[in-house]
Order: sequence, then C-alpha cells, then structure tokens
Amino acid sequence: MDMTEPQVWTLIGVFAAIMLGGMTLMTTLLTRVVRSEIGRLEGRFDGKFEAMDGRITGLRTEMNARFDAMDVKVSALDKDVAALAERFWRS
Repeated sequence: MDMTEPQVWTLIGVFAAIMLGGMTLMTTLLTRVVRSEIGRLEGRFDGKFEAMDGRITGLRTEMNARFDAMDVKVSALDKDVAALAERFWRS
C-alpha cells in the first residue's frame, strides 16, 4: 500500500503535533514540580531562619545581661580604686 504525498504530509503534521504537545505537557508538569519544590524549600528555610532569629535574640539578651553585670562590677571597682587613691593621697 503506497501512500500519497498528502497522506505523508498529514502523518508528518500529526507526528509533529503529538511531539510538540507531549513536550509542552512535560514542560508544564516539570515547571509545576519545580515550583512546588522551591516553595517547600522556602518554607523550610523560613522556619530555620525564624529559629535562628530566636536563638540570636536569646543570645543578645544573655549578652546584655552579662554586660550589665560587668558594668556593675566595674563601677564598684572604680569606686574602690577611687577610695584607695583618696586614702593614699591624704596620707
């Protein structure tokens, strides 16, 4: 059975349409998968960043408390040194 030229061109057109349709479908599905995975990763990163923010806030609070304690100790030491200097210079 021999095909005529219009039949051959019709088969070529149908094959091309099927191939382009399949490529379009695969590209669309792949794009959806990539977007959903990126969204999932963004959610995980947001959670990690929030946890790190909490830890940094806690560390900042602890360090401020320690600096305040050191300030009190240095102020007391300054008063003691001033008292010793005054006693030394008076005698």
